[in-house]
Amino acid sequence: MKKIIFSSIVVFAILAMAFTITDESEKSLEQNLTAKEIIKKSEQNFRGLSSHAKMKMTIVRPKWERTTTMETWNLGDDYSMTLVTGPARDKGTAFMKRGKEIWNWQPKIDRVIKMPQSMMSQGWMGSDLKNDDLVRESSIVKDYDHKLLKKVKYGKHVCYKIEMTPKEDAAVVWGKILILIDTKYFLQLKTEFYDEDDYLVNKFLGTNIKEMGGRMITTKMIIKPADEPNNRTILEYEDIQFDVKLEESFFTIQNIKKLR
Repeated sequence: MKKIIFSSIVVFAILAMAFTITDESEKSLEQNLTAKEIIKKSEQNFRGLSSHAKMKMTIVRPKWERTTTMETWNLGDDYSMTLVTGPARDKGTAFMKRGKEIWNWQPKIDRVIKMPQSMMSQGWMGSDLKNDDLVRESSIVKDYDHKLLKKVKYGKHVCYKIEMTPKEDAAVVWGKILILIDTKYFLQLKTEFYDEDDYLVNKFLGTNIKEMGGRMITTKMIIKPADEPNNRTILEYEDIQFDVKLEESFFTIQNIKKLR
């Protein structure tokens, strides 16, 4: 049985339900872009070649709520660094992704730990994101076959509806992913993750579309587990700059300890 994991980084609660638009609109689906090209354009539009961002993550549970602030650096598909800046008890904790590996710097015990495979399905910092989400970014293009189903209306947006199914040789996959991508700005507005038995596991919803860092992006993402409807994790960008100067040499074990 194939191993199932989550999404990106980085992927985005529009109120209205999606519905199919008219036959005339369906005809406009005939475009030069393939489903894979739409996915790639969406990923590139949101991440750029590199980025530096400040954001906050709010974990919501029926009886409590917790907010964490952080700073992130990303370079392509394979490199990212996240520094926790608050609250005080977690400040200085850092995470680094290099390829398929995740490293965690814990300043309180002065240790850098490489996350074992057994921890990849656990919640990242107690959220509805999984550790696997931090390494999935490139697989959305490489590890799946993509099928453009149709155009749908989602709230005020016209979206491409794309189905992604895992390639036979993909080591890390969902059973199926359905994604709605805005046709105007190529923004990922809704992503549904299904297990191998075709049961819905998670929804990623993107909203608060605005210009930030010189481009239109969804500045708020809500992660909602299907089996725990009262739980959610909210990621919000406070600032992001794209195509900043970063080198692979920034993403090292030595540097993860120096982040402030």
